[in-house]
Amino acid sequence: MSFKEIKPEELQKNPFQMIGKEWLLVTAEKDGKANTMTASWGGVGVMWGRNVAFIVIRPQRYTKEFIDASDKLSLSVLDEEYRKTLSYLGSVSGRDEDKIGKSGLTVVHTDDVPYFAEANTVITGKKLYAQEYRPECFIDSSLDEKWYPQKDYHTMYILEIEKILVRE
Repeated sequence: MSFKEIKPEELQKNPFQMIGKEWLLVTAEKDGKANTMTASWGGVGVMWGRNVAFIVIRPQRYTKEFIDASDKLSLSVLDEEYRKTLSYLGSVSGRDEDKIGKSGLTVVHTDDVPYFAEANTVITGKKLYAQEYRPECFIDSSLDEKWYPQKDYHTMYILEIEKILVRE
């Protein structure tokens, strides 16, 4: 399983499909240990003259501790055959068990950033900005009511895309 690096503007995947339908594994490392979670919210674009990706993480997610402790992280996209694995990684906490070990996926690194060898697409990025969502910022208050009944607001992270790897 080898990868080639491409420029962000060469990415052929539809971001709506990639993020919203295929899902992502958001992976970061802290104290030499990787942790990951499944995500289906986020995006890619241009901000501050840089190619960026953004993700949102709820405060209770264990992976958030890893993201907060690291300057860099990865977003891995896996093929449909890994759907059950993605569901498992999104529903079990690394606090409670070695979910990566149990998943059967292989953690590898590029530039000291962990990602999964089984991915078909990997985006690595450096954190540029983080901000917690606030209820008073919702222009459409129905979103707050629908998505945050427990008031566990996401933190949004904007990442400068440093590398995109695609399976050869």
